[in-house]
Amino acid sequence: MSADPPRPVRVLLVDDDADVREALGQALDLAGFRVTACKSFIEATDHLGPGFAGVVVTDVCMPGKDGLDLLARAQTIDPEIPVIVMTGHGDIPMAVRAMSGGAYDFLEKPCAPRALIERVARAGALRALVLQNRRLLAERTLAAAVERDAGGAGLARKMEAVEKHLIEAALRTHRGRVQAVAEALQLPRKTLYDKFKRHGIDPAAYRTGD
Repeated sequence: MSADPPRPVRVLLVDDDADVREALGQALDLAGFRVTACKSFIEATDHLGPGFAGVVVTDVCMPGKDGLDLLARAQTIDPEIPVIVMTGHGDIPMAVRAMSGGAYDFLEKPCAPRALIERVARAGALRALVLQNRRLLAERTLAAAVERDAGGAGLARKMEAVEKHLIEAALRTHRGRVQAVAEALQLPRKTLYDKFKRHGIDPAAYRTGD
């Protein structure tokens, strides 16, 4: 049985200039990346979460909250999301701020598509490795928790323990947002609330401020 082919690396491309978004988006798309183009900080944050499986490429200078603000938000969501920042001003202090703020890399615009593609490919490979390691750790942690909570019990009780731990993990990941948990677990909200009740789970206990 052959392994599933790797999924294309996702790229969240953020730039308020429509021409730049189109040009860079086309270059990345032709290179085989899965591009989501956004024109602002607000639009981009709708696509970011702890499980974001990709790379952020953002311009620095944008109206309102800029690329450095987006970098800071990504760092609060998950400090291991790779963020590549770009500026057309050749501002060295800005580059230093970006790198000290946790940016994966820095590019001056206009940048050669090949340079951007190479950096995105490296960042995407790193992100995939980080998420794979997290999944392996989560699987080991879940197995240990189930064995602890249902050791020696029958299969039905072990399955109940697995379900409870998966729901609690999703609540932690999505900060108690029930709709996001329902989507992640692919469950109707009513079914999810029934499971909360059965397992004695209070989603409000997992809610944290942004």
